[in-house]
Amino acid sequence: MKILVTGAAGYIGSHAVKRLLAMNHEVVALDNLCHGHRQAVDARAKFVELDVADRESLTRLLRDERIEAVMHFAAFIEVAESVANPGKYYFNNFANGLTLLEAMKTAGVSQLVFSSTAAVYGNPERTPIPEDHPRNPINPYGRSKMMMEMAIEDFTKAHGLAAVVLRYFNVAGASSDGSIGEAHEPESHLIPRILAAAQGDSPSAGIFGTDYPTRDGTCIRDYIHVEDLASAHERALHLMKPGQLLVFNLGSENGFTVKEVIEACKSVTGKSFDVQVQGRRPGDPAILVASNAAAKSRLGWTLKYPELKTIVQHAWAWQQNGLRRWLGKT
Repeated sequence: MKILVTGAAGYIGSHAVKRLLAMNHEVVALDNLCHGHRQAVDARAKFVELDVADRESLTRLLRDERIEAVMHFAAFIEVAESVANPGKYYFNNFANGLTLLEAMKTAGVSQLVFSSTAAVYGNPERTPIPEDHPRNPINPYGRSKMMMEMAIEDFTKAHGLAAVVLRYFNVAGASSDGSIGEAHEPESHLIPRILAAAQGDSPSAGIFGTDYPTRDGTCIRDYIHVEDLASAHERALHLMKPGQLLVFNLGSENGFTVKEVIEACKSVTGKSFDVQVQGRRPGDPAILVASNAAAKSRLGWTLKYPELKTIVQHAWAWQQNGLRRWLGKT
């Protein structure tokens, strides 16, 4: 199958490209490089520097390349930034996503795998969170993703789009071969921030809030290895049917507090580092843990790397070697 991957130079998109190529798909990798890294894109993919907002060029690309399916990763992802600058998120995550849907319709491309988020649930009423849990996002990032989900649902009904929506919990780790990993600037994800402190590249690791209603007062999150996430995307391609929307949570069903993640990072690295306690970040729910039963049963999906320790080990190997090479520190 020939697949267009948007946001292909980003953290998750680049791992998806690698997985698709490993499964013998043909890949066109699209990114505007505003945050992505060109070197993250597997050389076997055809790379196109293009913004999803450019509807005319996007439609032409879909037609000229005879794309059969789209995986849409291109989005802004910072919760706190979305609270401070909501327009940026609604324009990029929703309006540009709508542009992609219209371009697909015009070009006759009718299969979509969409990168969504557990942020659509907001503060959950129950955990682990099932897919039929009410959507009640508490920040513009989550709302922008929910709006895109709603548009996709309407396109399946009106235009026969075949779509799979994958709601991620906390994606972490790096490729097991050490070739690609997280390289956000600035970095806001917990594990790479902690590992930067362990590496000495950051003066401290931060805890945002210690007064949440959890076992130690810090937020609880469900961590999933980025390669397990990528495998779920490839499996989703085989389930799509015209006019049908499927939704799956992607998580491990295990929740860890921020303090527990810090201890896991100390154990893996053997390093001590300063930890600074700060106030809550706006828009952060207390607990997000997935039910992944549907993904396991419908996608036939299993976790290759279910242990937090393994996720941290792969992230640490990347932090010490690959990322430092990218940043010119070795």
